[in-house]
Amino acid sequence: LPQRLASLAASAQEETWKSRQQLQAQRQEMARLQEELSRARQDGERWASALQRAQREALEREATRGAEQARQQELIRDMKGRLLELLREKDALWQKTEGIDTPVPSPVPRDPGLCARCHKDFRLLSRRYSCRWAGTGMGAALARCGEGSALTSCSLSRLCQGKVCHTCSVDMGKHGRCCLICYQQRHPQAT
Repeated sequence: LPQRLASLAASAQEETWKSRQQLQAQRQEMARLQEELSRARQDGERWASALQRAQREALEREATRGAEQARQQELIRDMKGRLLELLREKDALWQKTEGIDTPVPSPVPRDPGLCARCHKDFRLLSRRYSCRWAGTGMGAALARCGEGSALTSCSLSRLCQGKVCHTCSVDMGKHGRCCLICYQQRHPQAT
């Protein structure tokens, strides 16, 4: 019996020693896992701050790019306007040096689908003719226009009818067709 008790005591001590070793191993494992968890948390915080910084930089770059693009569009718009001004100045100077009179714009009919004189609809069979003399050569006529005259070539030029039908237009041969008022202005004897 004492031998049996001694063997039981030895086995109990051995089990206790094994349990202590397992407990110590589990504590070491838990400490290692806690250390890894704290490192992972630190890495997560670092990555989150890096992500926030990258997002902030991306927003700043986008705002800068938008402002730069708006500034470039405004510059392009200004350059186009200046180019048009320079082209107009160049044309005016060219016309001045060549002695070309600037055309007077003719009034546009209110309804482009109607003849300016008889108000006939332009359709498939009724053709529309643009006056070939509308606004051309009127600069000299405007210069000769006297004050107080009744119906001068100056006032006639303002009455040009623009788009007219076949009936209201006059055939000018190789020059095309023109409205009746421009024809009468150029050929006063034909009235």
